[in-house]
Amino acid sequence: MIGKRIVGVVTVKDGWAVQSFGYNRYLPLGRPEVLVENLDRWGADEILLQCIDRSAAGLGPDMALLDRIGRRGLSTPMIYAGGVRHDQDAVDVVNAAADRVAVDALLRDDLDAIARAGARLGNQAMIASVPLTVDGWFDYRTRQVGGVPSAILDALASGILSETLAIDAVHEGTPGSFNDELFRALPGTFPLIAFGGISEPAQIRSLLTNPRVVAVCVGNFLSYRENAVNLLKEAVPGVPVRPAAYHATRYG
Repeated sequence: MIGKRIVGVVTVKDGWAVQSFGYNRYLPLGRPEVLVENLDRWGADEILLQCIDRSAAGLGPDMALLDRIGRRGLSTPMIYAGGVRHDQDAVDVVNAAADRVAVDALLRDDLDAIARAGARLGNQAMIASVPLTVDGWFDYRTRQVGGVPSAILDALASGILSETLAIDAVHEGTPGSFNDELFRALPGTFPLIAFGGISEPAQIRSLLTNPRVVAVCVGNFLSYRENAVNLLKEAVPGVPVRPAAYHATRYG
């Protein structure tokens, strides 16, 4: 059974897909729905669409973008993150185009809303998003860093969220730099998805051999080469991800 995944990431700011560097500097890449479609064609096991300016601006999910993506008939499962304020937002996101929802601000603000969303969608549809630095959990709204509260760790361990996205908020966008020491901030046995500064085959192989790591997210480093997901998969033989697959008419 395939138990590990390579997740392609599309980061969206001000409606445009961007290349992000530590969530501080950005370079434009184009229309996010086009990048999502490319990841679908190139063999990503899952796609993370993160709209990083929604919660900070007090906005809800980008439903217009989700509508455009939903019309493209993608076959790859998609996680949506950005602006989810309550359980109805999560339901609306899944009804629009996503298969699962990642929550960060809501994790801090309303655990009961997450439990309600899980009850409506199934807990497998809910993912915790936890940006980390060596000093702890980074709050992108206040720009403050602190420890992960025990109530949050208990929630992660309880199963109301299926997986936890552990983000290296400092090294995001820097090749080969993910710091797996950050996992210490998330003790327990709940499954982790690693994201931020992940680009190299040896690094991916090392992370995916960690029993707790069920997936790695790769963002910027997939944007400049066709079939980049498949090429990564071919470079990590023995790792239990879906094999690389090239569409005969598009890649043949």
